[in-house]
Amino acid sequence: MEITVLVIVAAITLVIGQITKVTHLDNRWIPLQNIIVAIIASIICIIFKVENMGILETILTCIFAAMSAGGIADLKKIVNKGEK
Repeated sequence: MEITVLVIVAAITLVIGQITKVTHLDNRWIPLQNIIVAIIASIICIIFKVENMGILETILTCIFAAMSAGGIADLKKIVNKGEK
């Protein structure tokens, strides 16, 4: 897998994350936000044939990447709380 799928997921996550910060949405909606990111990234990757992967493989890759981004952000918050 090339890094392009990850760049697409990261860019969409950044944009939607900034929108979430401006609107002050509750944290309980973050998993839903990650699914939306994965759906948008999957559509972009499938339409533009970003990788040499099948449709199912592209969707799963985008879902895992988006959920991993959310998990890493949560871990960072937990570590920062422990340091205070």
